[in-house]
Amino acid sequence: MADHVHGMRRRRRKEQPASPREQRVAVIGLGRFGRSLAGELMRHGWEVLGVDIDDRVVQKFSDTLTHTAAADCTDPEALVQLGVGEFTSAVVGIGTAIEASMLVTANLLDAGVPNIWAMAVSRQHGRILERLGAHHVVLPEHEMGERVAHLVTGRMLDFIRFDSDYALVKTIAPSVVRGIPLGESRLRSVYGVTIVGIKRLGENFTHATAETVVNEGDVIIVTGRTADVENFSALR
Repeated sequence: MADHVHGMRRRRRKEQPASPREQRVAVIGLGRFGRSLAGELMRHGWEVLGVDIDDRVVQKFSDTLTHTAAADCTDPEALVQLGVGEFTSAVVGIGTAIEASMLVTANLLDAGVPNIWAMAVSRQHGRILERLGAHHVVLPEHEMGERVAHLVTGRMLDFIRFDSDYALVKTIAPSVVRGIPLGESRLRSVYGVTIVGIKRLGENFTHATAETVVNEGDVIIVTGRTADVENFSALR
């Protein structure tokens, strides 16, 4: 059988026990997205197999990830040799090589990996990955652009979209919500939003309740449909 994997490397501190199976993830493609994700997963105590077709990239991260391997995962035999089918999660961090991204995703599905995240560089790419069967599709550049656009054009301090039409926003409290308990503000019926958190000057964030009274200058966390939280955050 031909060898489809080159230079498999392992890194483990002797005092560290093996990670539980559900905390093992294969990150395929160690570009900016893949290596950033892999580093964060390592920081949170996950066991990470980092795979890239470029041996020079693999060598660069061989001392920082649990395992690394130089392999072409468009060939399903490479995944077999790496044992990726035994992982509960895998991330396809291949972006610009769209055909390779699709092939690797399909191979992971065929290998039976139950939780596959795939990076897309466009909505069309993302739709293709979803049709292939990827369980989660991420468009990091699009999502970051959307987030920054919201911050630039409005009073939002942060913006996170959770679904196609649902978002969470951090913003300065507008006048319509100040001075009365939230339970009496009728925010949900009038504006379609809910305040779930509040931060007063010099204090930490805390949960908002029906008795919470919002003051001028308070920072609030608001949830609701995207258009509703956009409109609410634009209020003065």
